[in-house]
Amino acid sequence: MTRECWLVKKGMVVASAERASTRRERRRGLLGRNDLEGALVLDRTKCVHTVGMRFPIDVAHVDPKGTVLRVSHLKPNRVGAYVHTAAWIIEARAGAFERWGLRVGDELELRE
Repeated sequence: MTRECWLVKKGMVVASAERASTRRERRRGLLGRNDLEGALVLDRTKCVHTVGMRFPIDVAHVDPKGTVLRVSHLKPNRVGAYVHTAAWIIEARAGAFERWGLRVGDELELRE
């Protein structure tokens, strides 16, 4: 079962998030869902795919210090980039990162 947390940037809450820490949770990701409120954080992940997903997503690769390394948009049935230095990935419904002002270089933290 994923844990609830907050995605924080510059001391301000950007979004509520679910944190997928186990291998099973990470493997399931957003498969089978019709929508996502907030974000899904995938621990220990360097790349994602949208094969079998029902909606497009924004993807952010984040390093161990919380710095956003790469931001991309994936339509359903695509494979995302592999980022070797990523420690975790944030997934959100397409357009969310623009609303949140999330960009490469931003410093993020997760608060339980």
